[in-house]
Amino acid sequence: MADRAEWLSTKEASARLGVTLRSLYRFIDAGQLPAYKFGRVIRVKSSDVESFIDSCRIAPGDLEHLYPPRRSGDEEAEAGAVT
Repeated sequence: MADRAEWLSTKEASARLGVTLRSLYRFIDAGQLPAYKFGRVIRVKSSDVESFIDSCRIAPGDLEHLYPPRRSGDEEAEAGAVT
């Protein structure tokens, strides 16, 4: 027998992701997170939420654009502190 899916409400899914319902609906509408509509109720599979979380992982070095540019004096000070 196939494994049964664990279904989450949109409120439960947004809480698991730590985002607002509005953000969850944007992820669903953009096709980033699969969701299913049963009548007027929208449900998300727990396994799809976990896959979405894994797909959002940040690789090392991807955030370099957030750091201010280094000054030449900073590099010299760090080199002197290492020795």
